[in-house]
Amino acid sequence: MTPASFNHRRKRLVMNALPSKFPARRRFLAELSGGAAAALGAGLLGSGKALGDDVRIPGFEQARDYESDKPWEPVADRRIRVGIVGYGVCRFGASFGFQDHPNVDIVAVSDLIPERCRALAQAVRCETTYPSLEELVKDDAIEAVFVATDAPSHARHCLEVLRHGKHVAIAVPAFWGEELDEADRLLEAVKTSGLNYMMFETSCYHAGLYAMRQIYRAGGFGEIVYSEGEYYHYCPTPIDSFRDWRVGAPPLWYPTHSTAYHIGVTDGSYTEVSCMGMPSIVKHLMPENNRYKNPFGTEIALFRASEGGMSRMTCSWDTPGHSGEKGRVRGQLGSMDDMNYQGLAKEFPPLRRPPLPPTMAAGGHGGSHGPLCNEFVLSILESRRPWIDIATSLNMTAPGVVAHRSALKDGELMKIPQYKFE
Repeated sequence: MTPASFNHRRKRLVMNALPSKFPARRRFLAELSGGAAAALGAGLLGSGKALGDDVRIPGFEQARDYESDKPWEPVADRRIRVGIVGYGVCRFGASFGFQDHPNVDIVAVSDLIPERCRALAQAVRCETTYPSLEELVKDDAIEAVFVATDAPSHARHCLEVLRHGKHVAIAVPAFWGEELDEADRLLEAVKTSGLNYMMFETSCYHAGLYAMRQIYRAGGFGEIVYSEGEYYHYCPTPIDSFRDWRVGAPPLWYPTHSTAYHIGVTDGSYTEVSCMGMPSIVKHLMPENNRYKNPFGTEIALFRASEGGMSRMTCSWDTPGHSGEKGRVRGQLGSMDDMNYQGLAKEFPPLRRPPLPPTMAAGGHGGSHGPLCNEFVLSILESRRPWIDIATSLNMTAPGVVAHRSALKDGELMKIPQYKFE
C-alpha cells in the first residue's frame, strides 16, 4: 500500500466513521486526526514527566495478592555484584527490586543524564556511579548488569556487557526493529561466552500465563491449537523517551507482551506470519509525523506456530478503552483464559508463582517485576540457564518485526527466523 493510499484510507476512516446525521461528531473526528489528539492526551500522560510525576502507564500497577505454594528458601549465601544502567521515564532501573534481593549487592549504576544517574543511585542505595554503560562495564567488581536503557540500544548494550564477561538482564524487547542481524550476533555472543542472558518479559510472570505454562508442561492442554495475546496501550500523545525512540514506533516492534502468551507457555516459536495494520487517526502515528514512516496504530498478526497451531497477536497504541496485557490458549485437551481452566485435565501441578524473598515486593506489571529479578539471580547462583533465555527472547521479538513487514505489504505471508540455544 502506497503512502498516498494510506492517506486516502485514513481520510475515509475519519470522515466516514459515523453516519451523516451526526455532523458534529464527524467534525470532532476530523479535528482529532488533525491534531486534537495531542490536547486530549495531555491530561492523561502529561509531557516530559517520569512515572513518579503521576504519569499513568498501563500495567505498572503494584501487585496486591502475590501468593506462592511454598515459602522462600535461600539457595546460597553468596551475594552477586550487580550494576544497573538506565533510569528513564519508566524508572525500570530500580523497579525490579535488585536492591532488595538478599543475594544481590548493587555496586554501581549509570545513566547518561546526570540527574537521573543520581536519582537511580539513591533509589537503589548505591554510592558508585558511572557516566555511561561503556564505562560501567569496565568495573571488574561487577558480575552482572541489568540494562534498562532505550530499546534501540538494547542489543548493542547487551553485546558490550557480554564482551566484558558479565551476565546480562535486559528490558524488552531483545532488539529493535529491522536489526535482525543483531539477533544473530546476540545469539552467538551468548553461546560463546557461557554467560547468562535473560529478557525481563513481564507477561511471563503474570499469574495467568505462569499457570498456563505449568498446565501445558503437565500435558493439560495437549497440543495448543490456538492462542491469543493482546497488548493495549492507548497513547494519544507519545510517552517521553530517549531521543524520542517511542514516537510513532510500529506496534509490533514491541511485541513481547503479546507473543509471550504463546512462546512463554510452550517454549516454541513462530514460523510464518500474515499481519494487517490499521492506519491511525492519532497524529504521531501518521507516517509523515514519525521517523519510522509508520502508518499503523494497531497491528494484528496471525502466526503459524512451530508446534503446528495458530496464534493471533495484537498490539494497539491508538484505541481507547481497557488496557494492559492479556492472553488465552486453546488446546486439544483444554482451554484457559487468565486463571480459568476448562477442559479434560483433572489434576494440576502447583500453579502459583515462585516464592520471593520476604525483603522483596512482587512489584508492577501484575506482580512480575520481583519474580523476574529473582529468576535471573537464581539462575546465576545455580549455574543454570534462566527462563526467557536468549533463544526464547529472540523468538518472542523477531516475529513482531517480520509481522510489521507483512503489514506494510498488505498481509503478505512471510517466513520468520528461528533461534535455538542447544
